[in-house]
Amino acid sequence: MVTEGVRSGGRWLRDQFDRLSWVQKSLLTGAILTLLWMRYVPSELGRRAVVDAVLLIGGPLALGLTHGNHVGWNVDRVAIRNAVLLSLFVLPFYLVGSTLPTIRTYYPMWQTSAALGEFIPHAIQLFILALAAETYYRGLLCVGVKEIGFKAVFISPVVYMIHHSGKPPIEFLLSGPTDILFGAVDYESDSILPSVIAHGAGLVLLDWLVLHDPLFDPTAVLRALEWLPIPL
Repeated sequence: MVTEGVRSGGRWLRDQFDRLSWVQKSLLTGAILTLLWMRYVPSELGRRAVVDAVLLIGGPLALGLTHGNHVGWNVDRVAIRNAVLLSLFVLPFYLVGSTLPTIRTYYPMWQTSAALGEFIPHAIQLFILALAAETYYRGLLCVGVKEIGFKAVFISPVVYMIHHSGKPPIEFLLSGPTDILFGAVDYESDSILPSVIAHGAGLVLLDWLVLHDPLFDPTAVLRALEWLPIPL
């Protein structure tokens, strides 16, 4: 009796889900995935990469494949061109940011060293985290629902900022505008490739830079940014 009730409940839930539009399914799936991620995300990098890959890559891809829709996993000449342009645009932010005291104190988030034998596996795992984040935020919640128009770009910034609430103040402050910028470029590219490259390469570069002496004089950078109402 109990088993039959569970089966009936499962069929009812499946029927209700099937009645939803693609956009509604995407948003509902996104909400479920973020709740699962917040519940099960581990602190250790290796395990974090596995959980992120399963939930934030596997979940959106599974939904897209079962419904005949792509969630930004699309590569063409436009996507490649925009990936290069976006990466060049954000590069100065990573270079300057790597000199700030709060950033150098916070990063690397996971223990590593500049020795290539240790840093390369670390970099690969960081790139997996970036791919997972972009598949979820810019894929499922932006490119995947672009049928609603450009307003798709503004779906994820609030959630993205919440997930950055424990980061250094300047990173938290910039997370919303960065989400919108990345989303807009991916929307126009019909691909998450630009944000994957810019985000993944940026994470790796930032960790590499903070493991070495600052490229610029931190005092001069702080003076240039002293107008910001946040600790740097």
